[in-house]
Amino acid sequence: MSDKLTKEQRHHCMASIHGSATKPEIKVRRWLWHAGYRYRLNVKSVPGKADIVLRRYHTAIFVNGCFWHGHQGCPKFKMPKTHVEFWERKIKRNQDRDAEQYRLLTDAGWHIIVLWECQLSPKKFESTMRQVDLQLSKWLLEVYQQVQR
Repeated sequence: MSDKLTKEQRHHCMASIHGSATKPEIKVRRWLWHAGYRYRLNVKSVPGKADIVLRRYHTAIFVNGCFWHGHQGCPKFKMPKTHVEFWERKIKRNQDRDAEQYRLLTDAGWHIIVLWECQLSPKKFESTMRQVDLQLSKWLLEVYQQVQR
């Protein structure tokens, strides 16, 4: 299937996509806030540039787009058929940067949650966020147990 947009239209479309405050990220932030979780955005003192930082839980949350971060096995990730070398390099660079950010956070003692765009579809959203809630509760319990020692 050929692209229905001209080169200029496609360029304009792709250039208008930004990496922060995406719809999936806002959806997650709204859920966290209503569930009572307080967080910060763009915390420079925390390595890795996480989308959402929950200091109390010592947790960094990344909300990744399936295409931009190369979510393997996901129907939302399909390598474009044009400019293949460019896209392979770009997605590989994103994956390498992600791995480095996760390593920096882990080395600094942070917990990491990676949420994929496909996990935030209307059918899967509540289930995904319940899992996040359970994980955060588990980590908070660990913190309290360490304080009690």
